Amino acid sequence: MMARDRRVEEWKRFALLAAALLGCLWLGSCSPARALAGLFATSTATPTLTPTATPSLTPTRTATATRTPTATRTPTVTLTPTSTETPTITPTPTRTLTPTRTATVTLTPTINYPRGVVQVMSNCRYGPGAAYLHEWTLYPRERVRILHRNETGTWVYVDPNSYMDYCWVNASLLEITGDIFMLDVYESPLPFSTLYRPPQGVHAEREGNEVVVSWQPVRMTEDDYRGYLIEAWVCQGGELVFYPTRWDQNIAFVPDEPGCAEPSHGRLYTVEKHGYTLWVAIPWPGPAEVAP
Repeated sequence: MMARDRRVEEWKRFALLAAALLGCLWLGSCSPARALAGLFATSTATPTLTPTATPSLTPTRTATATRTPTATRTPTVTLTPTSTETPTITPTPTRTLTPTRTATVTLTPTINYPRGVVQVMSNCRYGPGAAYLHEWTLYPRERVRILHRNETGTWVYVDPNSYMDYCWVNASLLEITGDIFMLDVYESPLPFSTLYRPPQGVHAEREGNEVVVSWQPVRMTEDDYRGYLIEAWVCQGGELVFYPTRWDQNIAFVPDEPGCAEPSHGRLYTVEKHGYTLWVAIPWPGPAEVAP
């Protein structure tokens, strides 16, 4: 029994020594020769195993911890500044400006138009004379602005306050403020009509100081019919004057004296209530012979 216990004890000691040997070899704290010597040593060597194994563990762990600062030995990268290329400036050619002509502004003087106040109810017409169609009615105390005149200043072309258009009125029917003879002589266009044809077969002959004009009648309805208009430039007192007349029949008698440097002439219209046809030239006869 005692012999068996001794063998067990020897096996335990052997196992412990083997374990110590393996630990020593693993940790690298002893040489293999010393480990084998210790394995077959007597029991008196047992107390030396513990201090040998214990102090060898701590320095080994410390050595492992020193691996961290080794990793920080990263080489410092010194950045070399990259040179920035300076762009080359190409000079832009300077444009030579060509001087531009400045337009000269011509100031148009403001016209202070004469004014008129209607004295009696008056017909405002399409032309400067009673021979023209009625266009608008002017009433007493109505105000007008006077824009133009005829050659003699007996008729004026006005802009009434009560009417959107312009028309002609006899100057003697207005109380006028201002000088109408500062205004231009004006010939306004007549309203044009295509409902009827112009006169045909126009003929003129002289009888002394009078010219007789005749033509073929133009058939019109009674409601439209307004007769005929002759615009003539005839000699009166040695001057060529404008002489408009209206005729209901297809014959007219126009005074025309001798003694003017310019020849007399005239034109004929068919008139209906809406306006005037194209005019036809009158074959005006020569001046009358002056008695010796």
